[in-house]
Amino acid sequence: MPHDTHTRPQIDDLSFDEIDEVISPRAEETDFDRVVDQALSRRGFLGGVMTFGLGSFLAGTTLLSREGKAAPADRFGFAQVAANTEDTITLPDGFEWQPLITWGDPLFSDTPAFDEASRGTAASQARAFGDNNDGMSIFTKDGRTVMAINNEYTNRKILWGNNPDGTWVSEDDIAKGMMAHGVSLFEVDRDDQGQWQVVIDSDLNRRITPQTEMDLTGPAAGHDLLKTADDPSGRKSKGTWNNCGNGETPWGTYLTCEENFNGYFSAEDENHDVSAELKRYGVSAKDWGYGWAKIDPRFDVAQTPNEPNRAGYIVEIDPFDPTSTPKKRTALGRFKHENAAVVLAPNGKAVVYLGDDERGEFLYRFVSHGTYTAGGSNADLLENGDLFVAKFHDDMRGEWLALTPETTGMSDAEIRIHTRQAASAVGATTMDRPEWVAVNPTKAEAYVALTNNKNRGKKPNAGGDDTSVNGPNPRVENHYGQIARWMPDEDDHSSNGFSWNLYALAGNPDIHSDAYAGSENINAGNMFNAPDGMAFDSTGLLWIQTDGKYSDEGDFAGMGNNQMLAGDTVTGEIRRFLVGPKECEVTGVCWSPDRRTMFVGIQHPGEKGNSHFPDGGTSVPRSGVFAIRRSDGGLIG
Repeated sequence: MPHDTHTRPQIDDLSFDEIDEVISPRAEETDFDRVVDQALSRRGFLGGVMTFGLGSFLAGTTLLSREGKAAPADRFGFAQVAANTEDTITLPDGFEWQPLITWGDPLFSDTPAFDEASRGTAASQARAFGDNNDGMSIFTKDGRTVMAINNEYTNRKILWGNNPDGTWVSEDDIAKGMMAHGVSLFEVDRDDQGQWQVVIDSDLNRRITPQTEMDLTGPAAGHDLLKTADDPSGRKSKGTWNNCGNGETPWGTYLTCEENFNGYFSAEDENHDVSAELKRYGVSAKDWGYGWAKIDPRFDVAQTPNEPNRAGYIVEIDPFDPTSTPKKRTALGRFKHENAAVVLAPNGKAVVYLGDDERGEFLYRFVSHGTYTAGGSNADLLENGDLFVAKFHDDMRGEWLALTPETTGMSDAEIRIHTRQAASAVGATTMDRPEWVAVNPTKAEAYVALTNNKNRGKKPNAGGDDTSVNGPNPRVENHYGQIARWMPDEDDHSSNGFSWNLYALAGNPDIHSDAYAGSENINAGNMFNAPDGMAFDSTGLLWIQTDGKYSDEGDFAGMGNNQMLAGDTVTGEIRRFLVGPKECEVTGVCWSPDRRTMFVGIQHPGEKGNSHFPDGGTSVPRSGVFAIRRSDGGLIG
């Protein structure tokens, strides 16, 4: 195929957030001063935030001061590491790391080792670990251990870095990029030295890609909006991609979350006008550099306008049955899913918290109709249930608004396909890019990372909803992010009411003295921006991973590379545990069954060309999963 270079060099550098801004530009509000005035005067609550007298707005920080003095009892078990801009993983004294798996490593012996010169082929990539790993989980059954790891997207200039201009030149290049997406599942075991390693050729090893057959299940399955010429039933889908965060169920299945699915669709005619419904999700006719429509007509929105409706779901996978068909659970709604935090309510219903990662979008909750049975059949517990969206009030209370035909004017199927529109219809609270949700295993509370929102108080969201400052999103033009938490009424995650507060406002106290300095538990020693991934360990420590600005200059001076921190949710103390290599995101975390190894993901090192992690020298930078242990073999998490 001839190499079409039309406009691609300019758009290859755009992030998915920037693509959304180009597709759906929103005019700035002309009454910006009104928004600020309102924030400064609202009953002393937001006014208190903007003048930084936080009071009860922030909880769990009473034992701390701006100087970062720790509570008397130290739960962390490590000394904080300093921020830096090194091209390696930095850990506290007494900890060590080693690679478990990196992009292009084969899962099968018939697949060649990663070749830095060619960066592989479509065929080799389909049987090797994918690119840009994100969320992950570990499962143990009958003495065997399997890891399931998302491969979110590709760094195209690295993937195709063997080509003269760092873009595709053949159909195989495009297909290689496609095969680098999806999910990698593989068995792991310890070697003779006790280190974890991939079991090559295990019968449990599997790659799930954009070409893997899937079932569409739940209220939207079979609806006309899901039907295509290839699938007139609307019940069979092909593939999953842009898999961001994850979840795992009490019945032992893996949940992978389709996030920025929109950036892979295009049309031969870039002036083709897509529907308003698709525009709300950022779908356009423009080719953003992946070129998938050139090898698969499914991704041409002019030819298959319903295909985008078949992406943007939670996909459930059985990690111990490599012959099983993954199931897209439409009951949990369609949007840019970040992760899926599953918890059982006291009545046995499965509750799943879900964030839609785009500026000004929403936080959701699913409650199953059926109940969990220990040791029983729970395979279809996510097939049907009720979907809700969060409404936060400034009096520190909130409620889950039901998305039903009565409240939205839409059918059950339409609610699950056009979930953003349904949430807008009921007046849900617009959020600062809801990222991962984490549920505390030691008490009834949940946390959400609100990573940032440069448009807060300046522009509406893609649906035209108001984005003035509000309770959990209190700062205009929020560049740092925050972590909110809520406590369900009666300690029941299926209750419709909750109370809430903020656990942390990220910021830079060295640069600012107002709300942008951050909350009292943020200090010069632990400051960060853009909280993203989050997970609790078994002891109730909250692990926080960042995907923010790493310039180490200006508003971000002193923050260094992206990092991972641990938070004590009782005292509010936050301590930096890890600093990643240059230009990376730290994302995805899980623990070995014996809790003596922590697995951490490093995504897109060197995305701007300034890293050679992990192999050093002049090597190609590669995303991967890294095993972290205490040098003395002690517990970690």
